[in-house]
Amino acid sequence: MKIEQIYTGCLAHAAYYLESKGEAAIFDPLREVQPYIDRARKDNAKIKYVFETHFHADFVSGHLDLKKKTGADIVFGPTAKPGYEAIIAKDGQIFNVGDYKVKAIHTPGHTMESTTYLLIDENGKEHGIITGDTLFIGDVGRPDLAQHVVEDLTQEKLAGHLYDSLRNKIMPLADDLIVYPNHGAGSACGKMMSSETTDTLGHQKKTNYALRADMGKEEFIEALLTGLTTPPGYFPQNVLMNIKGYDSLDMVMDRAQKPLSPEAFEAVANETGALMLDTRDAADFAKGFVPNSINIGLDGNFAQWVGEMIPDVRQEILLITYPDRQEEAITRLSRVGYDHTIGYLKGGFDAWKEAKREYETLNRIAPEELEKAYVSEKPLLIDVRKKSEFDSEHVIGSINIPLNEINQHLAQFPKEKPFVVYCAGGYRSMIAASILKQRGWNNFVDVVGGFDEIKNTGIKTSEYVCPTTML
Repeated sequence: MKIEQIYTGCLAHAAYYLESKGEAAIFDPLREVQPYIDRARKDNAKIKYVFETHFHADFVSGHLDLKKKTGADIVFGPTAKPGYEAIIAKDGQIFNVGDYKVKAIHTPGHTMESTTYLLIDENGKEHGIITGDTLFIGDVGRPDLAQHVVEDLTQEKLAGHLYDSLRNKIMPLADDLIVYPNHGAGSACGKMMSSETTDTLGHQKKTNYALRADMGKEEFIEALLTGLTTPPGYFPQNVLMNIKGYDSLDMVMDRAQKPLSPEAFEAVANETGALMLDTRDAADFAKGFVPNSINIGLDGNFAQWVGEMIPDVRQEILLITYPDRQEEAITRLSRVGYDHTIGYLKGGFDAWKEAKREYETLNRIAPEELEKAYVSEKPLLIDVRKKSEFDSEHVIGSINIPLNEINQHLAQFPKEKPFVVYCAGGYRSMIAASILKQRGWNNFVDVVGGFDEIKNTGIKTSEYVCPTTML
């Protein structure tokens, strides 16, 4: 069977391309659709269907642009109510793609419309299942997202539906089926996904805690809900965009790709109140940046941290990037629904400096310098890693304020007393540092290399305790 996984690491996202006899189907596409169109063109194939496993929360799907550009039919599972034309499949309905068949299996739980697609080859043999967020490798989809859109869909209700879907629809299928999930490790749609992005269903039945054969419904619900973190604030907004529709990516790009001189950039920022987002590396940002800009580096989990730290997807944004990387930044913002970039600084920060405009810097220290200060000055240390990382191992005497909770805990950052911020490697702590600087904090330093380098000094850390894994 000709099925390809198209994986995008920065979002831990997997789309799928299926082709037979000149007909193709795309499953759960990302916002930028040209790569899928090019892939089908390479096979001289016409994209017949765009299959959606559910209304996604962590990204804006490309289904509408694919339909517009190729004429493909959009397919959702039972109970879906999109605000645009689409096929709403019946449970068990079969779609033909060349000599292949795609069978819709309604598997509510992650969301009520969640649907798994069973792939059947030209000989009638069942090959694999495209599971969306119903079943991951090593995990299953979190059941608490839909309640942020539909209030009476509690996480307990959805977890119960997911238990039934897994036991009645997925687990009875053949062990040799290949599982093709929508996400891998790093996605916020589950809590302990494997770094592997495919597996056999039989192996998952043996190793995935949620598929344990003797697990009762109450035990399953408790296991599934234990340890869930608060989902990023942009998730419900992305769901609504996927349900109601959105501007085409072409329109978003046209609106965003406006080069602005330093003078024009500053004027637009003052007139609009747009957020100035600097996507350069932490080290370069610290050496100099446009006043009041914040840093979220493009060479990291950019889209996810934009979604965590910028609460409104409708926020107007002005970009500061390395030369010729503005299109990449705009595209990656649009993947998570931030469609309102209104321009970028032409020539990047170097142009700002060359124009003799005022800029700011951030103080950073090497771990060796911190080691000396730790002994003599005993500074306040603030660790902005996740609570699970902090609980596993941290500098003794430090306090934990996870980056995604920083806005709720600004009062814990002293303005008079000096302090130190760090994360694992420096990416997240620079986001935190830029936000603090923007809000008026000045008496702090960031640690180059973060906790990964601090551990190599003589600074005392708590003993590492292996995080418990739910069995």
